[in-house]
Amino acid sequence: MHNIPLNLLLIIILALTFDFINGFHDTANAIATSVSTRVLTPRAAIFMSAVFNFFGAMINTEVAKTIGHGIVNPKFVTQNLVLAAVIAAIVWDLITWWWGIPSSSSHAIIGGLVGAAIAATKSLADINWIGFVKKIVLPLIISPILGFVFGYLFMMILYILFAKVHPTIVNRYFSKLQILSAMWMAYSHGSNDAQKSMGIITMALVGSGILNEFVVPDWVKFACALAMALGTSVGGWRIIKTMGIKIIKLAPINGFAAETGAALTIQFATHIGAPVSTTHVISSSIMGVGACKKFSAVRWGVARNIVIAWILTIPMCAFLGSIISLLINWIA
Repeated sequence: MHNIPLNLLLIIILALTFDFINGFHDTANAIATSVSTRVLTPRAAIFMSAVFNFFGAMINTEVAKTIGHGIVNPKFVTQNLVLAAVIAAIVWDLITWWWGIPSSSSHAIIGGLVGAAIAATKSLADINWIGFVKKIVLPLIISPILGFVFGYLFMMILYILFAKVHPTIVNRYFSKLQILSAMWMAYSHGSNDAQKSMGIITMALVGSGILNEFVVPDWVKFACALAMALGTSVGGWRIIKTMGIKIIKLAPINGFAAETGAALTIQFATHIGAPVSTTHVISSSIMGVGACKKFSAVRWGVARNIVIAWILTIPMCAFLGSIISLLINWIA
């Protein structure tokens, strides 16, 4: 490895810190339903989630490419810009974690990048707005809708198939099947979310001249995967409570449907390189499952708070990123 300048080293440390925070912030994505249905103990669920988050993070780099050179014009990327974006995302993640709001770490880093870039260049022209709309805004809108629809449809199919089966038997089988769906959800989370930090670090390496082209090094993949897995192992109990208990009361069959619908949506997004919010996808999938069961069974007040965070994350982080970027450049 090349000698790393101090400011680049700071970016790497903060990006890995963001990945760690992302891990405990988004632990609920994979395990809240499994814990709330008592299919897995909290300790077993967190261990399983950490392992599959790690393996998922090592597989794909399409989302990292979108983050690294699909939003901001690479020739205007500086280490100060990247630093401001990461700090903004960390601040937002900690605020929403403290309040137990399942916001999106993905959109936090994207908003931070956009705001920092606009403040640094004093221009709107250096943002790839077409790519931003195609790869960020459209998936932001479509993925929760797909999560809701898939959750609803999976639950409806399961209701039809098992309508005449005794609930005790259904719970017995889906207590096992839900472990598999939770594993897939954890793997999907790692394959999409850990790539944000990979993109940030690789962007900084290209901007500093250490890399000549945007190719994610193996050590960056491993470091980001490990940071997310370690963060996941800590557990985000505030958000687990919101996801697994406050939205709707779940049985194993409901958890299986929600996790399967969400994982399918996230895998599709990862394949096309779209950095979607795994938080919002699983939240909407749980709502879809609940709406299929009984529309009034969903606690729509909690759902409203999640949607508000969903709408606010990018503009709020863009604002934070711009302020932090101006402060860093003023200090420097």
